[in-house]
Amino acid sequence: MRKYLLHICFPVLFALIISFVFAFQVSAFDKTDFEKAKDSNADLSNADLSNADLSGADLYEANLSGADLSGADLIGADLIGANLSDAYLFSADLYGADLREANLSGAKLIYANLSGAKLTYANLSGADLVGANLSGTDLVGANLSGAELYEADLVGADLSGADLVGANLSGANLRGAYLHEADLRDVDLSGTDLRGANLTQVKYLSINELSEAKTLYEAKLDSELKKQVKDKYPHLLKKPEY
Repeated sequence: MRKYLLHICFPVLFALIISFVFAFQVSAFDKTDFEKAKDSNADLSNADLSNADLSGADLYEANLSGADLSGADLIGADLIGANLSDAYLFSADLYGADLREANLSGAKLIYANLSGAKLTYANLSGADLVGANLSGTDLVGANLSGAELYEADLVGADLSGADLVGANLSGANLRGAYLHEADLRDVDLSGTDLRGANLTQVKYLSINELSEAKTLYEAKLDSELKKQVKDKYPHLLKKPEY
């Protein structure tokens, strides 16, 4: 009977020991990642930092490519020059974070909070920003070519000189946004709210693209483009009922 019990219990006990050791190793690895995440120039590529508290962290030029930062608290973090290419930042809070010249190409920023963040000359080409909060964000000279900005909140955002070639801005809120000298070639503006937006000296913006907008009420347009809108789509310049 004892031999029988030993025969049954030993494998179970061995499995429990292995599980405990493995869990400890994973826990230790995650803790190491978390501590490293607070150092500038850290290599955290593909690290799991989901839901981590990294508020105010110094991540200057850190390598976070492919890292999972979904739900992470990055409020006020220093991410200047950081590599966040293909990183997963679903619902991450980046309020007031400094992302100047950061590489966010291909990053998943769905429903992320980037309000008040600094993204001057950042690379956001091909980034997924569906439903993201970019209100009051500094995007001067940023590369947003091919970016997915469907229903994103860009109220009061500064996009002057930004590259928006082929970007999807359908349903986005750009009230009071500053797009002076931005490149809007092949941009999708269907259902976009451009009330009070500054569209002076924008590059490659055609009347056809503007005709798809939700409203252009009080928007600033160059005289020739404004004349075309008045002639063909005067309803866009009227005060909307909503």
